Amino acid sequence: MIRRNARKPLPALWLMTDERIAPDALLAAAARLPRGRAGVIFRHYATPPKERRALFDRLAAIARRRRLALMLAGSARQAAAWRADGWHGRDHRRAARPMLHSAPAHDRREIMASGAADLILLSPLFPTRSHPGAPALGRVRFAALARMARAPVIALGGVRRDHRLHGLGAHGWAAIDGLV
Repeated sequence: MIRRNARKPLPALWLMTDERIAPDALLAAAARLPRGRAGVIFRHYATPPKERRALFDRLAAIARRRRLALMLAGSARQAAAWRADGWHGRDHRRAARPMLHSAPAHDRREIMASGAADLILLSPLFPTRSHPGAPALGRVRFAALARMARAPVIALGGVRRDHRLHGLGAHGWAAIDGLV
């Protein structure tokens, strides 16, 4: 797994977890990510605590074998307790040990509030099945927001491997359906 302040570049490819995806399909998708060049952001907010932890531990085993970054959605404290590489969310407190921090953003206010995050997941770039009916940013608005960011931006929301993201200011992309 990747540690903050390591001399490795931040991954440009991220798998987002979602309860809509069966655990076996999610684990298989994580096992297909490029070794040492990708990450997983584990969300599963609605999963009961014991089941959530068990699935996280299964993903952590894959992440260790494949040298993937593994982030836990939630607080820095919980991510440290679970031995994640970092946390995803709006908690700006730092953990006791060096960890990555990714922050979600959907508009200018959230970009500016991302603080000292190492990575910003800007969404939704395109319409997405995980948030049906949510208005998409589109390429022009996404690029304008990405230019405001103080950290590398990851494009999220309806993104697939075949989308052309050059010129949008994205460091990389993240997906659920596009990677499962």
